[in-house]
Amino acid sequence: MRYDHELLTVLRRCGDRRQVAGVARGLSRAGEHGALWLAAGLAGAGAAGADRARRDAWLRATVLVAGAHAASMVLKRAVRRPRPEPARARPLVRTAGRHSFPSSHAASSAAAVIAFGALLPRGPFGPAVPPLAAAVCVSRLVVGVHYPTDVAFGALLGGAMARLGRGWALAGVSA
Repeated sequence: MRYDHELLTVLRRCGDRRQVAGVARGLSRAGEHGALWLAAGLAGAGAAGADRARRDAWLRATVLVAGAHAASMVLKRAVRRPRPEPARARPLVRTAGRHSFPSSHAASSAAAVIAFGALLPRGPFGPAVPPLAAAVCVSRLVVGVHYPTDVAFGALLGGAMARLGRGWALAGVSA
């Protein structure tokens, strides 16, 4: 627990720089309720056009992301770990709830990387998803609303759920 607090303190201090704080706030807001990833999944489905199998795969992958987010919310209500209260700095964003474990932002971000991975084009946007997902996860530490273990477990939860459902999501699509 001590290292959890120390790492959070170091990362939250990064948010003292105005540019870093602005980016972290933007990423945190975009990831709220999985909105960034749900929009990306729906955009992928829309971009599939007349390819019904690919469109359906995008929609199923989006359901996996939503499911990972929902699972993290259920677990968060069961565990009820309070949000951090950094001694030196207030959080940079408001949160939807009082509980922090696991991070739902991390769960939906990791789920998106795995669920959308085989559906992404090999073009310029495909490789951008994993670093963007990682940035969303780190943003929650920089804005001071999660402990590192919240983010790590959220990512593990979301990744595992998406990995378990990936075969279903990709059914009928050649990756």
